[in-house]
Amino acid sequence: MNLHGNEVPLGKNYTLNKTLAIVFTLVILTVIPLLYNLVDYYSVFLLNSSPKSPSDSYSSIEEGEERQPLPIQEEECDLFTGEWIPNPNAPYYTSSSCWAIHEHQNCMKYGRPDGGFMQWRWKPDDCDLPIFNPSQFLELMRGKSLAFVGDSVGRNQMQSLICLISRVEYPIDVSYTADDNFKRWSYERYNFTMAIFWTPHLTRAAIGDTDGPTKTGLFNLYLDEYDEEWTTKIDEFDFIIISGGHWFFRPMVYYENHRIVGCHYCLLPNVTDLGMYYGYRRAFRTAFKAINSLKNFKGMTILRTFAPSHFENGLWNQGGNCLRTKPFRSNETQLEGSDLEFYMIQMEEFKTAEREGRKRGLKFRVLDTTQAMLLRPDGHPSRPML
Repeated sequence: MNLHGNEVPLGKNYTLNKTLAIVFTLVILTVIPLLYNLVDYYSVFLLNSSPKSPSDSYSSIEEGEERQPLPIQEEECDLFTGEWIPNPNAPYYTSSSCWAIHEHQNCMKYGRPDGGFMQWRWKPDDCDLPIFNPSQFLELMRGKSLAFVGDSVGRNQMQSLICLISRVEYPIDVSYTADDNFKRWSYERYNFTMAIFWTPHLTRAAIGDTDGPTKTGLFNLYLDEYDEEWTTKIDEFDFIIISGGHWFFRPMVYYENHRIVGCHYCLLPNVTDLGMYYGYRRAFRTAFKAINSLKNFKGMTILRTFAPSHFENGLWNQGGNCLRTKPFRSNETQLEGSDLEFYMIQMEEFKTAEREGRKRGLKFRVLDTTQAMLLRPDGHPSRPML
C-alpha cells in the first residue's frame, strides 16, 4: 500500500512500520480534534460506551479480537483522499466514560444540542480502513514510546488516544513534572509510554505582552533557537508526531541571531511586518533541524499536517461561529487562502528535512489529514465550551 505523502525506506521492518503507519492514520482520523487558538476543547466525534474500568472494558472486546491481525491491503491506496461516511456503531467513548477528557472540554454539557457529529468515519476513495482496534494498537506498540509535540491539538489527540485504548488498559501517570503540558503515561502491561510536549511555536518563544495588538498576546519567537523543553527530551522516543499552526496567527516578534528581524502584526515602530508565513516556515525548519541534529534519536518523525479553521462570519474572537451539523462532501469545499499556504509550507519544509534525515537513516512520514479535517466543520466546538 502506498501511503500518500513522502516516505523513506523502512528496511527490514517494512511490514511492521507500514502497519504502524496505517494505525497512526486510524488514530488521527478517529480522533480529529478540531481545536484552534485559545480554545482548549476536544471535539468528541467517535465517542461513547467505553466502560468505566479496564477489566470491564477488556471483556467488552469481542472474542478473538486481540489476536486478529490488522488487515493490510496490498493495492495502492491514498488513505487521505476520501469522504466521511455514517458510522452507526459510533461513538466509542464519551466525556462521561473517559477521565482523560477535562471538564471544560465537555461540549455536550455546555450546550451542544446535537450528537450526530460523533457518528462518522473516514472512508478513503480506493480502499477501506478498519475501525481502530485498541488491543492491536497496544500490541504493535509493545516496548515502544510515542510523543506528541505541538499545541493543544496534539495534546487533545493524546487525550483521545488514551480514551480509545482505555477499553483495554488505563495508563499510569509517570510524568516528571506536575505541569499538564508535559505529561507522560505508561501502559505497564505493554511497556508502552506516551507523552506530550507543549510547544505551540515549535521554537524557543516567550510572551512579550499579555495583551498585544489583538488582546491575544504578543509573542517573541526566537526562530533559529531550539525549544529545549522538547528537543532535549525526545531521544528516547520511537515515534514523534509533530504539528503546529494556529498560534502563528497571533502577533509575533521575530528574533534571529539574537536580534529583531521583523514581526507579524506587532505594530511596533521601526519593525518590519514580515507576515505570519515567515515565522511559520522558519519555525518548522528549526524544529526539523533540531530533530535531525540529535545524535541519539533513532525514531520516526511523523508530521501531522495543518488543521484548517471552520469559523464562518468572522474570526474565532470576532463573532465567528461553527454551527454546521454534518461534514462537507469533498466537492463542497476546497483548501485555500492561509490554510493552503500553511499546508504548503509544512510540506516544503518536511521534504527538505526528510532529505537531510535520510543521510542518517532517520525515518520521516506525513499524516496528511488536512483534507479530512477540512471536511469536518461539524466537529469544531465553537460556542458550546466553557
